[in-house]
Amino acid sequence: MLGTKHRVQHSGKDSRWLRDRLLHESEQTNIAERLARIFEQLAAESGGCNFSVLLWDGSRWSSGSNSRFTIVIRSPQTLRAILTHLSELRLAEAYIFGDIEIEGDLAAAVSVVERILTRHHNGLEQIRLALPLLLSIPTTEHNGHEAAPAHLPGRIHSERRDRAAIHFHYDLSNDFYAIWLDKRMVYSCAYFEDERDDLDKAQEQKLDHICRKLRLKPGERLLDVGCGWGGLIIHAAANYGVRATGITLSREQANLAAARIQAAGISDRCSVEFGDYREHRVSEQYDKIASVGMFEHVGEKHLPEYFAVVYRLLRRGGVFLNHGIAAGRDTAEGRNPFLARYVFPDGELVPIHTTLSIAESAGFEVRDVESLREHYVLTLDRWRSRLESQHDKVCKVVDETTFRTWKLYLAGCAHAFSTRRLNLYQVLSSNSGSGWSALPLTRKDWYCS
Repeated sequence: MLGTKHRVQHSGKDSRWLRDRLLHESEQTNIAERLARIFEQLAAESGGCNFSVLLWDGSRWSSGSNSRFTIVIRSPQTLRAILTHLSELRLAEAYIFGDIEIEGDLAAAVSVVERILTRHHNGLEQIRLALPLLLSIPTTEHNGHEAAPAHLPGRIHSERRDRAAIHFHYDLSNDFYAIWLDKRMVYSCAYFEDERDDLDKAQEQKLDHICRKLRLKPGERLLDVGCGWGGLIIHAAANYGVRATGITLSREQANLAAARIQAAGISDRCSVEFGDYREHRVSEQYDKIASVGMFEHVGEKHLPEYFAVVYRLLRRGGVFLNHGIAAGRDTAEGRNPFLARYVFPDGELVPIHTTLSIAESAGFEVRDVESLREHYVLTLDRWRSRLESQHDKVCKVVDETTFRTWKLYLAGCAHAFSTRRLNLYQVLSSNSGSGWSALPLTRKDWYCS
């Protein structure tokens, strides 16, 4: 155990050897004691969750019995790198490249690390404890892993750069997403009428929930901005009789959506377009517009343009449903460095009040706001469970680093939603001008057949 005193016995005649051995073991004992004090201080910030640390030499430290998880640190250089700059990004990179492992409850580990990093602990005391240890660890120029963060061309949120950002995330592989998403490949928050609902059922309920909110009627024209693999437009065209069009910046998504539309036999009333919503031109405005899980890629500075474009495409009296993630009340900024580098380049989240204000400035009347925060926790947990259970299959499509990146991303997002750092809102707005909205007086029809 770390922190345990070692007793050394030697009956040899070589006093120099014995002295050097004693000095070495004394140094190792001091290092173990310093590590134990550092881990104890970090554990004090963990909120009472017991965990263990396993080092490269087999030494183990535990904060208590019944550890929820064990952090395995594979080399002294990894420990030095982490302690030199204890940050969410540094820890995430150590995990995705395999320099550390989390054995046990990954979600609990994410929660503990987030709490430690956000607590106002005494940084000077940690430096005092860690400095002698850091000086004793040999340096290396590199940990042996090559990071592969996103490198995007052009000005942020320009059409060229947005295409590159979408390609980085969504064109990873259709086969990859198909392994752990539902059968429709709906990559956004599901809607659970019961916590026991399976993912396929919950996603179908979400599609129906959106169609009911939009009050779709046969013959109406529906636009889905950022349509993914076509789940909503196919569902709406097949079950609500609308003429549905989807737009996506992902070539992989567009190709698969087109194939699915043809297979469903609804090509006469459903289509997908590969392109930028800002370039979309129509001769006839849409009756209803939805944007599901695309809003997070727009960026706060470009939200006025986003809502203005949608407002232009929507006929007078039409309604628009915006389904998107919002920064929570305790979220200092809308960008996470790990997600920005390895998952969602240029993704940006804003508080809900910012979204509503900009939508109203574009001419929309906000009619309904619904939080689905708990629904997203359930969705993310199911996604991660499916991903983890198919490790070997996933790693035939992508590499181990990508698998670990997405496993951590899904666990981290679930924690962020469960602790109100993030929220998910469906906002229904109307292009009603200054007159009567033509909407029903109640929401009864959303929930009654």
